[in-house]
Amino acid sequence: MPNIGEKEIIAIGNVLNDQSRPLKERFRALFTLKNIGGKLAIEQICKSFKDNSALLKHELAYCLGQMQDSSAIPILIDVLKDNTQEPMVRHEAGEALGAIGDVSVIPLLQEYSKYPIPEIAETCELALNRLKWLQSNDHAKNVPKGPYISIDPAPPTDIFDINILKKTLLDENKSLFDRYRAMFALRNLQTLESILALSEGLKTGSALFKHEIAFVLGQLQEEITIPYLQASLEDTQENEMVRHECAEALGAIATSDCFQILNQYLEDSNQVVRESCIIALDMCEYENSLEFQYANTLVKNNK
Repeated sequence: MPNIGEKEIIAIGNVLNDQSRPLKERFRALFTLKNIGGKLAIEQICKSFKDNSALLKHELAYCLGQMQDSSAIPILIDVLKDNTQEPMVRHEAGEALGAIGDVSVIPLLQEYSKYPIPEIAETCELALNRLKWLQSNDHAKNVPKGPYISIDPAPPTDIFDINILKKTLLDENKSLFDRYRAMFALRNLQTLESILALSEGLKTGSALFKHEIAFVLGQLQEEITIPYLQASLEDTQENEMVRHECAEALGAIATSDCFQILNQYLEDSNQVVRESCIIALDMCEYENSLEFQYANTLVKNNK
């Protein structure tokens, strides 16, 4: 990331917060600010929590969590508590609080782990378990290093047996935290067998669980997962969080088949799904282009 000054950061923030701009441009601006980091970038991101796009607000919270800057905690707390915000936005705020890793939010997460909306309650339970894990002796041990830089809702387990991991992943009697640990361990193995085991997860469990499976499949970017992702995207009875994440995973895989599938849902009756397909198609274009980073293009165009 080049050295970017205050004027450039504000200019990028103006793109993010301009509702007249195409959504794909605003998303590029958001991820540029995430990569820049710092207080001013966070301030620009937080301005968009009043937007009418649940998808955009969900991604705002995700980026704030990945930045791991404690100055974002107050706004994330406000978003989690705000019952006028959509559940997928509040869920992501809870996950972001876990990703930042500040133990001061433990009492809040304990309170919201009993919330009546499952996506919010399960997320806060996961975030709480992550913070407890960070404080535990297990955290002091060497955690298996994976190929991904994302801050995950749970650490991968140190088990490498795919049959054991798959059994844990699909066992709804296991804790969600343990199932997530198996999920990220399977992702990091990056074998055909582990990828197919993950793909089966799209057929079972809560909306939160299936949405995370789809996110992981997007990270893996393996063509073999396309039929599984397509089936969940096409299921209009499926939770919008799951369909959204399946669309973005297809955008990351970015084959010609993915282009065709995503184009079919640009007019979907669900706004989150429609917008996810717009962003996913932009991701397809990016994956098939020579661009190195969103940031480079955006900064150049806004100087």
